[in-house]
Formats: sequence, structure tokens, C-alpha cells
Amino acid sequence: MKQNEEILNIFETTGALKKGHFILRSGLHSGHFFQCARVCEYLDKVSRLAEMMLEQIKGIEFTTVLAPALGGLVIGQEVARQAGARFIFAEKVKDTLALRRDFKIHPGEKILVVEDVITRGGRVTEALAIIEGRGGKPVAVSVMVDRSEGKTKFDVPHFSLLEMSFPTYNPDAVPSELRKIPAIKPGS
Repeated sequence: MKQNEEILNIFETTGALKKGHFILRSGLHSGHFFQCARVCEYLDKVSRLAEMMLEQIKGIEFTTVLAPALGGLVIGQEVARQAGARFIFAEKVKDTLALRRDFKIHPGEKILVVEDVITRGGRVTEALAIIEGRGGKPVAVSVMVDRSEGKTKFDVPHFSLLEMSFPTYNPDAVPSELRKIPAIKPGS
């Protein structure tokens, strides 16, 4: 697929796809890591990825984009800008997402959740709960990279630009070749 090649090229040329030994936010270990913040250094690349995300969700109506901080901020804002939608974000408060800064969600407000990478979808699930808990209507989830191997499911349609699943390991099941490399927690 030509689009998959373009997306992968963006991740590789910006240094966003890394190899080594990583501890993911989920606690799992992996030999690969998507540091999407590296893509976000290049706003022309962000603009192109947002354009592709909007093409995927054509036909889904929303008035607001909500992004989990920190990973979804730049791509979420660009998706909102291109769609002419309002943009809000949820941020970590004691490792749980919360809506702060006097952001409001109105009853029935149609909201798209935009995130950079999902492995288990924890932050997206928290974002969906925030929307529903405040009376909003989540309409879809759009992510740049889904590395869940198709395991992550949400109660709304879920779209990803790239589905790329590298093996992940529980801390007690890390293969010996990976254990030889010092593990780093690069942050999301």
C-alpha cells in the first residue's frame, strides 16, 4: 500500500521509530518504540498525517477533538484545525487523565478522540470515559499508530493510520537478547 509506505517513511525519516529495549507506558517491554513526538517536530509531516486521518474518518460528524496529553496534543490540534473543530485535551493528574483548564463538554457534544500511539488503549479508554462522564458523545477514535495487534477495542469506531505490531513482553518474560540491552523508559 502506497499510503502505508508514506506513513512508515515519515516515522523513519523523522527518527520516530526507534530500536533498542524499551519499557512502554503499559509496563510491557519491546524492542521497538514509536516516539511520535519526533514526528511532531516537523509540522509539514503532522499536517500530512492529520490530512490522512481525516480522510479515514470521512463521514463521521464531530464538533470537537479531545486528545490525551501529552502524545495526542499536536496531532489532535492539527486534526481539529483542518476539520474546523474545537480542540480540548485531557492531561495527567496523579497518572490519571483529567479535564482541566476549565474545558467544558456540553451534553450531546460529538467528540472525536485523537491519540498518537496505542498499545493497550488505556489513555483512550480514559478519554472516552471523561467524555461520557460529562454528557458528551464520543463518535470515534483516530490514532496514528495502533500497535495492539488488533486486540484493542473501543465502544466507538476506531481508525489507525498504521497498524504495526512489534512483539511486547511482560517484565518477567523478556527474551535474553533483549535483556542484554539496557532498558529505557522513553516516555510517551
